[in-house]
Amino acid sequence: MRPNARRTTLADIALAAGVSVATVSKVVNGRGDVAPHTRTRVQELLHQHDYLAPVFRHTEAVESPTIEVQFKGGLTTYVADALEGIIDSAAESGASVVISKASRAPHWARDLVSAGRRAVIAITSVYTTAHLNELARSGLPLVVLDPLHLPDSRVNSVGATNFAGGLAATRHLLSLGHRRVAYIGGPAMAVCAQARMHGYRAALEAEGAQVPDAYVRPGEFTYETGLLGARALLDLPEPPTAVFAGNDEIAVGVIETARTRGLRVPEDLSVVGFDDTSLAQMASPPLTTVRQPLREMGGAALRTALRLANGEKVESHHIELATELVVRASTAPPREGG
Repeated sequence: MRPNARRTTLADIALAAGVSVATVSKVVNGRGDVAPHTRTRVQELLHQHDYLAPVFRHTEAVESPTIEVQFKGGLTTYVADALEGIIDSAAESGASVVISKASRAPHWARDLVSAGRRAVIAITSVYTTAHLNELARSGLPLVVLDPLHLPDSRVNSVGATNFAGGLAATRHLLSLGHRRVAYIGGPAMAVCAQARMHGYRAALEAEGAQVPDAYVRPGEFTYETGLLGARALLDLPEPPTAVFAGNDEIAVGVIETARTRGLRVPEDLSVVGFDDTSLAQMASPPLTTVRQPLREMGGAALRTALRLANGEKVESHHIELATELVVRASTAPPREGG
């Protein structure tokens, strides 16, 4: 739209569609008493003319702003813990939350605005430049929780000290006497996975321990990655005596592979996870892991989203919360000679 172009009105849309202004208003406000073919025609014209419902004109009178929370993939323990923090913080702030699977349907951001959303929180989702442009055109702030890729300067994000967590996990294994320590992580290009892996390498290199290429195995943040990665590691001529896993699901997969090979954890193989989800406490044995404060991260994301929705400025585009090593029963000194 040209800088001096006149804003499209409901009357313009009504004239183009051959319907009344009242009918267009019903479509914009999500009323159900409009014929399907008429609704489709009006919606197409609204999108063509970049019509944005003036939902922000009365925001001061809105007592319960609504935030859209999107996630991709399954409802893992990681996602569930983050959602709990978002929901708890929303309740304290008097906000409402709508949870959905990440959608990239045409005009999805504009549809969210029309539905009354004030901001979007994305959990480990990837947004392209086109997605960010659509959000910007729609006036919807975005906050990404634990971003997988380096965020655009327009994106606010909340994460954790992943490098420090990887460093602490590996130092713990070194302190027990392990020198053959492997790493099974998430996607090689994921920022959080890279940071954890760099922390792992930094700890080993500081002690003069070798890091064979075969000891570093990227994958996905899934149980299956742990199963397959552990199989490959244990098949090596000189297998590791300890594994640092990029998250708790990977770690549980490693433990299961060790069990099927007749190996005991931690007597024969030590395992450290990352996240400290409920899965870590339910694992057998209970999992030593790096606690990522997922509930607190969710709360910080919700508060940031509300500030942005209210037109406030935030001090930093990226917030990092501290990680902490939680020692349980899945790590022990290696067998003599290990």
